[in-house]
Amino acid sequence: MFQDDKEIEKILSALGELLDARNIMIPDLVVCGGSALNVLGLVRRTTKDVDVVAFAENRAGSYYLRSADPFPDGLEDAGKRVARDFNLPETWLNSGPTSAVEFGLPNGLMKRVETKRYGKKLMVHFLSRYDQIHFKLYAAVDQGPGKHLSDLEALKPGAQELLDAAQWSVTHDVSEGYRQSVKDLLRYLGHDDVSEKL
Repeated sequence: MFQDDKEIEKILSALGELLDARNIMIPDLVVCGGSALNVLGLVRRTTKDVDVVAFAENRAGSYYLRSADPFPDGLEDAGKRVARDFNLPETWLNSGPTSAVEFGLPNGLMKRVETKRYGKKLMVHFLSRYDQIHFKLYAAVDQGPGKHLSDLEALKPGAQELLDAAQWSVTHDVSEGYRQSVKDLLRYLGHDDVSEKL
């Protein structure tokens, strides 16, 4: 369990050092969730892992994003070594949310990320507050009350941000039941006006 941003960055630095020592080249990591919220100072809470939503490759100044599943062998092995060294679960670095890539990520996501380098081989792009609102709204509807809803409330999204996030999320689940759940959540958050627009 990571207590704060310093612990998360210490582990990412250790991963970067190991990749450097082994001379392992990997794609850039695009990270969302609790670890990104902590590192960017958006939400302060414990988190158990680092969620990789996508791999990013810079091609002539433009980023190409692809699924983070599966991890390259070098990254998988380095992640497990760090887990052993720091007594972490083997899945501390995982691609849990990467299915979002096939449905489509929010437009312009890579223009809003905050990027940090850990050593020479590890580049991490942390999702912006705006894009975290998208992911947290989707997760809050999908999984119900809990950390995702708490994170969403802590981000204090405005009406337009919620509308953008809601419109994006219903492209990932086109069922009428899901749309109704999104509308219910918007009303719970005090945004009846946004709910009516969906």
